Amino acid sequence: MTVYLETARLTLRCFTPADVENLVELDSDPAVMRYLNGGTPTPRDVIERDILPRFLRSYARGAGFGRWAAIEKATGDFLGWFSFQPHDEAHPDDVELGYRLRQIAWGQGYATEGARALIRRGFTEPGVRRVFATTYHDNRASRRVMEKAGLTFVRAYRPTPAELAAVGAFQPASADVWDGDEVEYALDRATWEQREAAEAPPAARADNGGIA
Repeated sequence: MTVYLETARLTLRCFTPADVENLVELDSDPAVMRYLNGGTPTPRDVIERDILPRFLRSYARGAGFGRWAAIEKATGDFLGWFSFQPHDEAHPDDVELGYRLRQIAWGQGYATEGARALIRRGFTEPGVRRVFATTYHDNRASRRVMEKAGLTFVRAYRPTPAELAAVGAFQPASADVWDGDEVEYALDRATWEQREAAEAPPAARADNGGIA
């Protein structure tokens, strides 16, 4: 098991071929899939042929980018996944944050905990300039996670079906299923550094040349 990072309650590790069942279970919950494709389970063959292989390839870039299985430390249970990788190869310092968790993990702060850890790692190690995340406009829970992780609202937009298919964010059974806007939230490195400095204990600020 290759561990990428740990938080107080989570271990984020690389996916392996043995994670097929974990992903099938995750994507079989209509509530989990509600804002992704209207609640339709992802077929097992799609996970085996497309999704899991794509997850496994995500580590090839290195530099702390990829998609990681989220494991609850206390139980060893698979809770879902987090992703942190550039959306556009032409802009490798503009990184998209993503997450998908099982219902048993909802409302317990796991999504915020994992998101904050990835943001911190991104701004302190790989040299990321900006982190952004998107979700369906009406997905209030996901938007709250973004806000708690420090991201702020940037825009609302209407993605085309081709754009949705390209990122695997939505695969509607018909053109009538998708009827809403997406929203984007973002946080840049300079803003994150300013917040970190402001929130640091007085002694730490003194050691850093008095930067507040």
